[in-house]
Amino acid sequence: MGFKETAAKVAPAESARGGRGSPRTCCWGGRIFRDEKLPVGAGVGGAWLYRVEEMRATVSELRLPGQALPPAPRWRPASGWKLTEGRSREGNSPKMRVIRVGTRKSQLARIQADSVVAMLKDLYPGLQFEMVAMSTTGDKILDTALSKIGEKSLFTKELEYALEKNEVDLVVHSLKDLPTVLPPAFTIGAVCKRESPYDAVIFHPKYAGQTLGTLPEKSVIGTSSLRRAAQLQRKFPHLEFKSIRGNLNTRLRKLDEQQEFSAIILAAAGLQRMGWQSRVGQLLYPEECLYAVGQGALGVEVRAKDQEVLDLVRVLHDPETLLRCIAERAFLRHLEGGCSVPVAVHTVLKDGQLYLTGGVWSLDGSDSLKETMQTTINVLAQHEDGPEDDVQRVGITARNISQGAQMAAENLGISLANLLLNKGAKKILDVARQLNDAH
Repeated sequence: MGFKETAAKVAPAESARGGRGSPRTCCWGGRIFRDEKLPVGAGVGGAWLYRVEEMRATVSELRLPGQALPPAPRWRPASGWKLTEGRSREGNSPKMRVIRVGTRKSQLARIQADSVVAMLKDLYPGLQFEMVAMSTTGDKILDTALSKIGEKSLFTKELEYALEKNEVDLVVHSLKDLPTVLPPAFTIGAVCKRESPYDAVIFHPKYAGQTLGTLPEKSVIGTSSLRRAAQLQRKFPHLEFKSIRGNLNTRLRKLDEQQEFSAIILAAAGLQRMGWQSRVGQLLYPEECLYAVGQGALGVEVRAKDQEVLDLVRVLHDPETLLRCIAERAFLRHLEGGCSVPVAVHTVLKDGQLYLTGGVWSLDGSDSLKETMQTTINVLAQHEDGPEDDVQRVGITARNISQGAQMAAENLGISLANLLLNKGAKKILDVARQLNDAH
């Protein structure tokens, strides 16, 4: 598992237990370690040297390259280990509780939920998990463009209802499906490491080897996104864009078996998770098409007051993804955008600087505003003990990530939104919203 060793002196008051032996699992800054106490003799107050084996170095790396390790940890058992009746894998203690995981029924949603469960099983091998799959409003209404349905929680409402009724303990979502304002009872307890955030073009077999730029005049491109259509109409005016609905399997079948579409555009991350990378004919980089807020990342939604489950999942936070997505979500929230208007972003975290590019477009792409801003981000690995009322930023709770870094990311999103609003973004979005509602 790629263990590595480090040492930390811990005061007796913080490490009271027996002598050498009895290794124990513990949390440090959102990472999971196993430690074994080794006496080193004459230390102040009889200090102890701990041998610490890092059990999963890449689950939630809280340092940027070149940054030092955080101070010695205050040891505490890993949270979320509530016991129920039965026997554990050691055979002489109660076994762990069953964690119920809510997910949509589609193949992609199940794959995404399975990936989160696999990470949790790796971290908490004694826990058991049960999948609870259900259909959402967005899964049921397939004859209407997403932007015209008018429901803010198309792919989350039914899952949140199950969470509220205690029928599930956590829910795995594509982060881009989660509104920037959540119901008060819920929070995003983990933002997992992002896959590719870019959009991908899948071509009809007869156009294999082509690009959007080389397709014949009036070729029809299928997409469910106003954001994609607005940007690409401006760049490729010879193409026509038409709504296409359904899960990935359904959309690919429509492309391959019908002659209506020359190509369709999908999120590259979904294709990667499905193992369909070979179907990608063209990746759309930010120079051609900015992506959706949160695209490529998974969010784990939990009850805001369920501290046990919050502690369980927070080790899954990927700091870089988290900070990028906080900035993106703050930008979208301050613009009061959503799937009914074309809003897009691009973020980069490099050398302690977070760069955010954001834009708004008219429906046909003829009118647009796009700007880039940056801020300094200081990511420090830390463990923060505090009240159960954890600070939420655009619906996300991340106590194990630097609050200063989170605040800087959120302020960056708000500042960029204000810049665009001052330049006339509200008028562009209002007109786009009115035209979308009228058609």
